[in-house]
Amino acid sequence: MSKKIRDLKNLLLQAGFDYRAAKGSHTLWSHPNLSQSITISGSDYSDAKPYLEKQVDRALGKLREIA
Repeated sequence: MSKKIRDLKNLLLQAGFDYRAAKGSHTLWSHPNLSQSITISGSDYSDAKPYLEKQVDRALGKLREIA
């Protein structure tokens, strides 16, 4: 079962990501130690797309490698 958008946002917040609103339901997430940012779209109660879950997992993995 896929995660909800709100679950991904919570994971990113706990990892120290900052976010800013973008157009519509989009939010742009960035971390000071990473060069790439993540764009999340959709309402908090929607299921996250598999590519978005992988993108978040990869970003969190890179942070673990740095630490």
